[in-house]
Amino acid sequence: MLCARALWKRSLSRTYASFPLTQHFPEKGDRVVLGMSGGIDSSVSAKILAAQDYDLSAVFMRNWDTRDEYGNSDKGCEWEKDWEDVQKVCKVYDIPCQMIDLSKEYWNRVFEPSLRMWEDGITPNPDVWCNREIKFGALLEHLPHSNPEKPPWLATGHYARKDWSSSRPRLLRAADTAKDQSYYLSSITQTGLARALFPIGGLTKPEVRRIADDGGMPPSVLERPESMGICFIGEKKRTDFKDFISSYITPSPGPVKMLSTGKTLSEHNGLWSFTIGEKIRLRGMPEKMYVAQKDIPTNTIFVAPGRDPSLFCITVRVRDFAWIWPDSPPTGLDQGIQLSAQIRHRMRPVRCTVKTRHESQELDITFDEPLKGVALGQVSALWDGDWCLGCGVITNAE
Repeated sequence: MLCARALWKRSLSRTYASFPLTQHFPEKGDRVVLGMSGGIDSSVSAKILAAQDYDLSAVFMRNWDTRDEYGNSDKGCEWEKDWEDVQKVCKVYDIPCQMIDLSKEYWNRVFEPSLRMWEDGITPNPDVWCNREIKFGALLEHLPHSNPEKPPWLATGHYARKDWSSSRPRLLRAADTAKDQSYYLSSITQTGLARALFPIGGLTKPEVRRIADDGGMPPSVLERPESMGICFIGEKKRTDFKDFISSYITPSPGPVKMLSTGKTLSEHNGLWSFTIGEKIRLRGMPEKMYVAQKDIPTNTIFVAPGRDPSLFCITVRVRDFAWIWPDSPPTGLDQGIQLSAQIRHRMRPVRCTVKTRHESQELDITFDEPLKGVALGQVSALWDGDWCLGCGVITNAE
């Protein structure tokens, strides 16, 4: 009698053998570890990989424990429920799974640095650095390497693709451009990318949903809403986010002023509580106001109407740009080259000219069109067509 795993492989291989898995997948028998969250995307990745002849296992990362704050598990990301769903999926496809506690690494490598940036009044993107430092950093470090010359492959449910050029891995946009997550992966190292697998990167979201609906998937996974929140606090409103961060940052009240007149309109609890481009509610104003500037020395937030030129910028300066190929950045940067950029997830890519600043090795990125709401601390990632080259932190916008 065939075991459950063998039966699933026979069934799945017939159904999914023609999937466009064109990304240097492992060889038969290679060890593959799938990072799972309990959501549709990583669960479908499990279903696809279970049809292959890999030494497949799954891992659930506990990056944040809400019981540390509240003494119970009813708030935040509800990781216990996520872990239960991961175990249900793995039971269906006969995949061994384990939970790894990376909350300490997440705190030290992602959350604390982000807190320092918020305290300074700038806007970090923790999810970008989580992929570099945790998923393709600490997690890989924790996986046992029985064969040092052949480390395990790490698969995730990201919407992204990978190919190879001159024996080097390239991070590419997903087939479904509306779901593309290469921005979040733009800080990944070449070493991490080389062992990465993105099973659903060549599929669209409707295709992923159809695979999930095609029998076997636990109802609790099928009924889960799509997660879009910051990984350590989950899907929350902006007001909930402010309440959450305020428990870690000492309030630092200051004035909210009209940029054009300098008139004081209100008071804020800290520069971290608003980001550039955010709408701010002010009583008695005849039109909507948006955060235009933050003056850190005076702890002042300046606001302006939505079409005010101060809300737009044409050039940003980026420091510590992390090229995925660190020893081989694009040629021509001294004179300036044409690429495309994003400063946030799901924004439309914008054509730009990228040039090195000789005195500091920072990059100046000049957009072909003005961008609204560019905040210091945000991550600017660069692409050559669909090829993601890396990212850096915005230190100046004008």
